[in-house]
Amino acid sequence: MKNSFSILELILVLFILSIITTTFYFKLYQNKLADAANRIELYLKQTRYQALIDNKQNENDSLWFRKRWTFKFFNCSNDKGIYYVIYSDENKKGHPNENESLLDPLTKKRVFSTHHCEYDENRSKYVLLTKEFDVVDTNISCNNTSGLGQISFGNGGKIYSKLSTHENKSEEYEIKNSCFIELINKVGEIKSIKIESNTGFIGINK
Repeated sequence: MKNSFSILELILVLFILSIITTTFYFKLYQNKLADAANRIELYLKQTRYQALIDNKQNENDSLWFRKRWTFKFFNCSNDKGIYYVIYSDENKKGHPNENESLLDPLTKKRVFSTHHCEYDENRSKYVLLTKEFDVVDTNISCNNTSGLGQISFGNGGKIYSKLSTHENKSEEYEIKNSCFIELINKVGEIKSIKIESNTGFIGINK
């Protein structure tokens, strides 16, 4: 009886520990996902503000709109996850470089990474979604690109899902309806950020 009771006790203790451990890890993932969503919400608002104060319109440049401030998601190389960059494509080559990226006004670090997704003391660690927050996928409801997607902001408050490569097509790909950015973590939980096309409102979708 004593041996049987000890085995039952051991099973009970292991069961309780497994529940506690599972709850802890799920809570940890939830907190990281919430942190990722809050950070992106903050950075999207900063991108919109940057676009409002930095007018890129130039009548002498038929592709001026390609310089609009943009928040764009990328895949890391070698299946290391995903990251994002905030930038203004000043050279209009279609891919950001560090000098074109946004300087975080609080941390004084660049909101930038390369596809290697390595930590760098001069770059914001928050852009490394998988490494920092265990976010393994994104879904943008208004995505018009062949990649993970992007959101671009005009100085007049309008929002765009893509920047045209054709001359004088500054209003192409304007977002007319609400757009949702979903962040998905390792355990399949989802956090959504809503961007209103008319008001420019950006917030966590409850």
